[in-house]
Amino acid sequence: MRSMVRQAGARHTVLVMALAAVYGPTYAAEPESTVVSEGSVTVGVDGISGDSNDRAQFGQYNGLRAVGKAAGILDFNYYRRDDESGNSLVFKGSNLALDTRELGLAWKTQGNWKFNADYNEQIHYDPYSVNTGLVGFGSTTPQVVPIVQGSGSDVDLKVKRSSVGLGFWKSITPSFNFEANLKSEDKNGSRLFGNGFTCPSSIAPGCQGATTSNTGSAVLMLPEPIDSNTTQVDVRLSYVGEKLNMSLGYYGSFYKNSNSIISPNIPGGSLYPPVGTTALPLSTGLQGILSNPLALPPDNQAQFVDLTGNYALTDTTRVKFKLSYSQARQDQSFDGAGLTGASAGVANLGGAVDTKLALVGITSRPIPKLSLLADFSYQDKNDKTPLAAYNLQGAGVNKLTYTNMQLPLTTERARLEAAYQFTPEYRGTLDATYESLNRGVFTPTSAIEGVSAIRQKTDETGVRAELRRTMSENLSGAISVASSSRNGSDWLQPNSGTGVTTVTDPNASFLPSAIFPSTLANRDRNKVKLTVNWQAAEGLALQFLAEGGKDKFKSPTSYQQGLESAGMDVFSIDFDYAINEKWSLNGYVTQSQQTQQQSRSAGYVMSFKDTNTALGLGFTGKPSEKLEVGGTLGYMNDSNAYAQGLDALAPPESIALLNATGGLPNVVFRQTNLTLYGKYEIDKQSAVRVNLVYQRSTVNDWAWGYNGTPFSYSDGTTLNQQPNQSVGMIGVAYIYKF
Repeated sequence: MRSMVRQAGARHTVLVMALAAVYGPTYAAEPESTVVSEGSVTVGVDGISGDSNDRAQFGQYNGLRAVGKAAGILDFNYYRRDDESGNSLVFKGSNLALDTRELGLAWKTQGNWKFNADYNEQIHYDPYSVNTGLVGFGSTTPQVVPIVQGSGSDVDLKVKRSSVGLGFWKSITPSFNFEANLKSEDKNGSRLFGNGFTCPSSIAPGCQGATTSNTGSAVLMLPEPIDSNTTQVDVRLSYVGEKLNMSLGYYGSFYKNSNSIISPNIPGGSLYPPVGTTALPLSTGLQGILSNPLALPPDNQAQFVDLTGNYALTDTTRVKFKLSYSQARQDQSFDGAGLTGASAGVANLGGAVDTKLALVGITSRPIPKLSLLADFSYQDKNDKTPLAAYNLQGAGVNKLTYTNMQLPLTTERARLEAAYQFTPEYRGTLDATYESLNRGVFTPTSAIEGVSAIRQKTDETGVRAELRRTMSENLSGAISVASSSRNGSDWLQPNSGTGVTTVTDPNASFLPSAIFPSTLANRDRNKVKLTVNWQAAEGLALQFLAEGGKDKFKSPTSYQQGLESAGMDVFSIDFDYAINEKWSLNGYVTQSQQTQQQSRSAGYVMSFKDTNTALGLGFTGKPSEKLEVGGTLGYMNDSNAYAQGLDALAPPESIALLNATGGLPNVVFRQTNLTLYGKYEIDKQSAVRVNLVYQRSTVNDWAWGYNGTPFSYSDGTTLNQQPNQSVGMIGVAYIYKF
């Protein structure tokens, strides 16, 4: 509620008095004063049902997973404006009693300068709970202690972020202004991480395989210890002229990680084999491999400068442009990080990637009914990281040495678009696009595994047509179709350590089991989209959307190996209905499907389908002058189906396994949310708000547990999420305005 600022003897809350002490005294205002102030304080409590397992989904991001049965509510907001001087001040805080608290300050003189500052905290709890015997959980020196499943300690994986931001804007002249922003964020906690190895292996010939008395493989949870800082700087000088608008900017990102490696302590005793409930001694060589240090994200930085702008050639034609240059560097010392084994004389990676970008475009309206657009961009990413022998495989006479791989990339993009207003009811748009990616020359001294071929260059062309019609003042719609095709240069067969061989006849050079990356394969893409906006009645508005698309991949050989096709379909309806001046409704229904068809020679044929259905209904109302109510009901069902078949050359054991299990079960996630609120105005300065929240979640993910059996690591550590979760919350808050 707004009120004229009164003399010092007027009633003020403690908060307002504190603000006045910080930002200056509040002077007496004559009746004609232009100074206006208002503010509010909200205090209350939330009561929450269930424990941390019941709140695994509900409490991921809102700070309410581990607060017990109650949590405090504390918010405030203060606003002060002087219309005569143009000064204004906004100071606000929310969620101050939780780990998701926010503080914000904005102080400015209209058209002259502006200063803002903010402080934010966020916390993310992993929805999966951990039961483990690990000593030093979340540290850089964890010690693995084998346990019987479920007999360890329950711990949470969580990451907390704390950030401070400062911003300043200043008008230098009517044409020039300057802006600077600084943000620093600290991140602490732990997240899911680990290592594993299976013996025997060509890269570790001394590691022995599994026997009836020894386990030759292991998977261990070693949570990543997080203690890092990211600082971002953004500075920009802008010019606004009669015809020319232009800005020169600098952006820098600096990442500092206090933890460089994880040094696990793996006991020389026993771990559990993949199948079986009896722990077995480790095979020869396995303990040493599992005890190797694990590198964490290294310190790095990136700096970026750009010049952007546009120029009005005429009243109907404008040119835009952009030039930019960036440097990304990663040169943290190996010795300083605790890493050994690098080639002689190599102190750090020396990672360096320089990127240059140039863009030019033009928009024009040569006649009132015709709009034209054309633009072209060129980007060159130059990987200047020095080559060194990091990949060592085998031993003795069988030892192989490979270097890192440089990954340059040159990208060219072009677009042409024309839009024409045929009649007041019909408008058509036609555009064409072109994209060319050149990945440079393959590093001959490097190694590549997992794919049978690569490509240096791919080109993609596309076309899109749209027709938009206004059928009446209350009904309009549009339909668009788009098609694109990607192909590329000859396939290259990598020969690790010696380069590549150009393949002109893939059928003669590759086996049916050859694997070709889907991102490089020839692909045809077709999409269609329909939208309708309908003002069905004076208070009722509806929006319809239907969209479908399909990708078809072409293998370079006669046998289709890998990803064959992918599809996407979306349908949705949204509505807003104003029943009268006091009551309104809104809602939506949407369903989307994503599909993938892929095959493996002498293996499985997979048909993947992800179906997501969501609906929501909300209302707001004002039953009386002092009472305001509202609420939302939402439901979401996401189901991932894995229909499996077998290739004609599949071995008998694969046939027997599929017949015995029926294939992979569905992964299903369902959630229902109900929120109700009511706000009652006691008087002009105070009100009471009541919130009711209910959430129910169902989780069924065989990747991390099946039929109540959690995922188990080789030391007995388990990862689990309660399949059915239900949370209720009631909040009562008092709001005081001044």
